[in-house]
Parts: sequence; C-alpha cells; structure tokens
Amino acid sequence: MKSFKELGLSKKILGILEEMRFTSPTEIQEKAIPPSLEGKDIVGSSATGSGKTLAFTLGIIEKLEKGKGPQLLVLTPTRELACQITKVIRNLTKQYALKVTEVYGGVSISPQIYNIPKSEIIVGTPGRILDHLERKTLDLFDLKFLVLDEADRMSDMGFLPDVKKIISQCPIKRQTSLFSATISSDVNYITKKYMKNPEFISAESYVDPSKLIQYYYDVPKNLKFSSIVYLLKKEKSKLIMIFCNTRMNSDSLTLNLKRYGFEAEAIHGGLAQNKRSRLMEGFHKGEIHILVCTDVAARGLDIKGISHVYNYDIPKTSDEYIHRIGRTARAGKEGLAISIVTDNDYENFRNVMRDDSLKIERKEIPGNIEKLTPRFSNEGFSNGRHGRGDRRNTSQRFSSGRFRRGDRRDTSRRFSSNSRRPGGSSRGRDHRTQRNSRFSKRRRY
Repeated sequence: MKSFKELGLSKKILGILEEMRFTSPTEIQEKAIPPSLEGKDIVGSSATGSGKTLAFTLGIIEKLEKGKGPQLLVLTPTRELACQITKVIRNLTKQYALKVTEVYGGVSISPQIYNIPKSEIIVGTPGRILDHLERKTLDLFDLKFLVLDEADRMSDMGFLPDVKKIISQCPIKRQTSLFSATISSDVNYITKKYMKNPEFISAESYVDPSKLIQYYYDVPKNLKFSSIVYLLKKEKSKLIMIFCNTRMNSDSLTLNLKRYGFEAEAIHGGLAQNKRSRLMEGFHKGEIHILVCTDVAARGLDIKGISHVYNYDIPKTSDEYIHRIGRTARAGKEGLAISIVTDNDYENFRNVMRDDSLKIERKEIPGNIEKLTPRFSNEGFSNGRHGRGDRRNTSQRFSSGRFRRGDRRDTSRRFSSNSRRPGGSSRGRDHRTQRNSRFSKRRRY
C-alpha cells in the first residue's frame, strides 16, 4: 500500500492529514486520489466507512478559489450523512479558509440562503438543493466539481429525478465523482449520461469477514420481543444497532426496550433534524447504548465501535442485509450480526440466504426464556406485520432445511392469503378499515 505522500498530495495537505492522525490511505483513497488530481471523472464502488470523503476531497481542495462562490457540490441521500461529510471537509479545509455549508430539509432555510453565496463548498440532500435552485438562492454557474455520494441509495429513495434536474443546471465542463456501494441500473444510467470517460475503481469490503460472526434465531412471533431482550442481556456488547423495516416498528421497539431498562433511542426520517443530531452525538459519545434505526436513516453513517448488529426485521434483499451487518467487524475488530426470524420474515430471509457469500449459522433460543409482553399503541399490532393472525407452531412451519440455497418451493401452504393481509385476520373489519390501516402496504415506507 502506498503512503499519502506517494499519491502526489502537497506538503500542506500531508500536514493536515498528520494533524488529523490519518497515517495511511485506505484502498478507495489510494485508488481515487491520483485520478482525481488528474481531473478525471471517477466511479467508485465502496462501502460505508471506507474513507470516501477523503477520497473525493483531497484531490480537489487546492483547486478551489476563495471568494468565488460554490465550486464543489456534494449530494448525499440523508441529512446525517450530509452533516458527517461536512464535518470532515471542514477539518480538511480550515487552513485554506474555505467555507462549507450543509443544505438539507427539516431545518430553517434562512441561514442556508445567507451562507450559500459565501461558501465554496455545498453539501446537501437533493430535495433541498433543488429547492434552492428553484428559489434562485443557489447558483451553480461557477461549479467545478460535482460529487454524488451513496448514489444507489439516492436512487432507491426516489431522488433520481431530482438528481437529474440538479445535474442539468451544472456546467458541462466539470469534474464528476460518483460513489456507490452497488452499481445498479440507475447508477449505470447516470455514469453513461452525465460523466465523461469515467475511471472505474472499487475497493474490497471494509469489514473483516474472519472477524464477523453471523447467527439467526427462528422464534414464534409472540417471543420475538422476549428473544431480543434475552439476547441483549446475554451478549457482552459495546454499541449496538438494531434495524427495523419501518419507522413505526423502530418507535415501538424503542419504547418497549426503555420499559425494560435499556438505553435505547430510535432514529428515522420522521424525527426533527435537531433531535436526530442530538441522538447521533449521544451515540458517538457512548451516552446512548442502543440505536434502533431504519435503513434510510442509517445509510452512510460511519460510527466507530459497534460490536453488535441486530436485524429485528429482516431486510428484503441480501444487499440491504450486507449494508446492515457492515456496521460491525471493522478495522480488525470482532463483530456479531444477529437476525431474529419469525414466520413473517421467511420470504425476506430466503432472499437473503440465496447469496452464497453469506454464512449465517442457526442458533436456538432456550425454551425457558422469560416471556415478556410488549405494549403497542394498537391492539392489532404485533411484532411482525401480520398482526394477530396466524399463530401456528414454529417448529411445524420451519425446519432446518427451510432456507436452503436457491429454495424456490411454493409458499402458498405456509402463507395463506388471509395471513398475508396487512391487518392479519380480518375479525370482522370492513374493507375500508383494512385499506386505510396505518399498517397497510401503502404506508410501510
């Protein structure tokens, strides 16, 4: 591996990196900095926590001119990631007297309107950036550099139309860098339409597979909450991330964990930005032990010292599963990824297990664990998405061979049309009530 000096960086930047205690480049930095210095467009495939911010910033800093308005625009999918990137760039550029402004929704727009014209670097989310462009409070006429970070997640969240509108207002003559964990069809479309002969680079996972242990537990629905409480008490852990598929599940799980004495907080897109910022600061400092989150809120966050990742709800794809468990077992440290599977999760878990690269061992929850009764705001809401319906015995519907690779057996016997309905068994509910239920598919985003 090369040193920062061998990558062609100036003495001033090398001094800044030394002050920030960066001793050697990561793989993505080693591969991205040289073409960035040469002015080439870059498409980088790399996971969260691999050092992408330095990778796209170090080759640009000394090309920015003080007092010339916005010259670098960094687009990110979430507010937390925008804040995180802004903090790193400010530390890198403080000796150059360059001003960095973060631009995202959920906060007052007035300070942003005031700061944008005075800034050389803008870091923001597509929605608010587009808002400023439409208000004429952001001018990209002098933009030299465009960075799309977590491009696949921006596409997944429906930001692609906004991103295209933003790019259309950027000068044709610019340097564009795109970073993405996966190169989806949408990401590939962006590279072909908006980038000039980009150099494709990739970095291996920042997670050490030899240090990451993966388990799953198959449990009845009525023991799902009891099981995670049992595991949280049993496992010796530092910082913990628990993933849920919806905001509602995140909030409900958090409230119930607090009832049983756990220092847990939920983070998702429904929270005000100031509260999200306070929660993240508390988690970084170790004041909050457990962070219960959705995929959208957690994407791109680089948090050190996470020892355990729990999947309380199973993600729909193996890619999402890999993104989740990639929060632990970093930088040579050990980590544990634990999934709690009920019959509601079988379809998703089969999708995850079709990835041959994943080695997930089955474990058993003791039969004598304390049975806890979680409280929920609606009596029809259960730990999974099926409500009160389908209380079949787990051992009958789930065998050790259920998740064999490539298993495509018909699931109609295990998942009846009645149990698939968002409200569970109807119990006399009329059609309108089921359609407008806050647990329906239309509201599960």
